[in-house]
Amino acid sequence: MASGGPGAITLRAIAREMGMTPNAIYGYFATRDDLVTTLISDVYTSLADAVDAAWDATPAKDPADRIRAWAHAFRGWTLVNPEGFRLIYGDPVPGYIAPEGGAAPDAAQRVCTALTGLAAAAWPHAERLYADSDFQWSDFDAGLLDKVRPAFPHLPPAGVALALRIWGHLHGPVSLEIYGHLRNQTASPEKLFHEELTQLVASLGIAPKG
Repeated sequence: MASGGPGAITLRAIAREMGMTPNAIYGYFATRDDLVTTLISDVYTSLADAVDAAWDATPAKDPADRIRAWAHAFRGWTLVNPEGFRLIYGDPVPGYIAPEGGAAPDAAQRVCTALTGLAAAAWPHAERLYADSDFQWSDFDAGLLDKVRPAFPHLPPAGVALALRIWGHLHGPVSLEIYGHLRNQTASPEKLFHEELTQLVASLGIAPKG
């Protein structure tokens, strides 16, 4: 996957990398889709572990610091695991059909729930800024709501929209960096990310610490 991207994932290639015969690897994965599903689950779990650890290590009384910690953990994980980032957030694996349930969707839900937690932490400060929001539950995918509403029952539709906005602010610069689109534009992508994060936190209405 590192050399050819997600589209290069085959049971034969994985067997070769592991020094196994193609027939032997079928004892672990019946099909290529089973292999891809396991890889996706492992990647999401690794990402969720990284951002959850950063979040939990930061005091809950400091929502701005927790958001910063989560964001830096997300970027740090991505820089160490660019192939994993491309697998779950890049072009779909050709021909891959995701399962309806199981470990991969559960792992993806962990990341989705963690991200929504950023909006939930900021909401007591940001709510007044969204008093005129006209978002309704019908504006969102039912599958998304099935994931986040049980975890954050007091978060209104505008809060879910805020979670998506936060995701855009974080995912955008990281994706540009990982795919090399900033290579000829700046030698300091970390500064770009830091300033984007600073402006994001300021836009959430969280008062700076005195």
